[in-house]
This record gives sequence, C-alpha cells and structure tokens, in this order.
Amino acid sequence: MSEPTKLLAIDDDPDILRVLKANLGLHGFSILTAETLMGARRILELQRPALVLLDLMLPDGDGLDFCREIKERHPLLPVIMLTAKDQVDDKVTGLEIGADDYMVKPFETSELLARIRARLRQPPPVPPSEVVVAGDLEIDLPNHQVRLRGEEVSLTPKEFQLLSCLVAKRNQLVTREEIRRWLWKDSRLYSWSRVIDVHTQHLRQKIEDNAAEPRYIVTVMGQGYRFEG
Repeated sequence: MSEPTKLLAIDDDPDILRVLKANLGLHGFSILTAETLMGARRILELQRPALVLLDLMLPDGDGLDFCREIKERHPLLPVIMLTAKDQVDDKVTGLEIGADDYMVKPFETSELLARIRARLRQPPPVPPSEVVVAGDLEIDLPNHQVRLRGEEVSLTPKEFQLLSCLVAKRNQLVTREEIRRWLWKDSRLYSWSRVIDVHTQHLRQKIEDNAAEPRYIVTVMGQGYRFEG
C-alpha cells in the first residue's frame, strides 16, 4: 500500500489545523501542521510535503514573505494561501509572488479538496531549452533569468511565467484565456482579468524603457497581448 500524500498546513489557529487534519485526513491525506514559520521551516527540511496550505498572518512572520521563500527554495512545490483577507489586492499580491491558489476563510472542505487535487494533478513544467534575444532583452528560459542590456532583472515567479507564455508565441497574439491557462491550470478559478493586467503592468515596468509606450509587450485591444522582438 502506498503512503498517503503529505500536505503541510501552516496556521496559528490550532482549531483550524485540527479541522484541516481531520477533514483532509478522511480523504486520504496525511496532514503535517505548524503554527509558526520556524516550525514550518523545520518540517520542510525534514519532510517532503506535496503541497503547502499557508495562512498569511503568523506570529513570527508574514505568510507572503514565506511564500516567496518557499518558491525560491522549492519552485515546483504548490502553495495554496488560506486567509481571512478577501480584498482583490491581497489576492493579486499573493498570486503575484508565486502562490498557486488563494482561498478566503471560511471555506468549504469540498472546494479546498478540489483545488488541492487540481494542484496535485498538474504535471511539473518541462524545462524549456532556449535563450531568446529581442533588442536589449535576453530571456534565458532554462535558467529563469532575464537580462536587460546585460543587467539581470529580478522577476517574481508569476512575472517570469507570464513572460515565458508571451515569448512562446513570439510576435503572435496571446489571448487572455491562453494566459490564464498558462499561469493557472484551472483557469475557471481566475475569470477576473485584473490579475493579468497587474502582472503585465509590473512586468513592463521592469523590462520596458517606457512602460506607457511598451516596445516588447504590446496590448491587443480587447483580446490579449503580443511579445514583439
């Protein structure tokens, strides 16, 4: 018999951890729990969870910063944020720094299960093997590096995913739906388009000389974007 899939739940509320452990355990998951970031780091070092459920507000640090830390050390480890914050800006920030999903408390166990299973079904990305050069911009897809006039540009995981999506269809229209499917495999969960606009705006600010008059990422009105170069 195979071992149950391990999930790491991080929350400072022990009652929530007990509920997650009981409910998700009924569906075949083994739930590792931590009430602090220190405890979560220790578990990540010793165990190999398949997915992380992360609260934003923790006693010894910020969940957003910890999500960024996880994605830097374990870029393929899925992170679902569970938080009482329900503002769109909070969701955008969480997704922008690399979270794979975002759920607002209180939530239904059935929906959480569906999202966990969607993340676990998602195959790991196949590393691309191409370096794209466009004008002063160099995009090293295998190594997740971007350089502008020889200087490295720091991108968030989602910004790099967005750039990779656009570069994959260089000089062609990439629709909003294609972008959603590239960034979030279950694109039905992200029908609201502002998150794409925010990612695009931030990406332009980092790689364009003038974000108001972009050279590389061109808007195709009412349809999507096109990478030119």
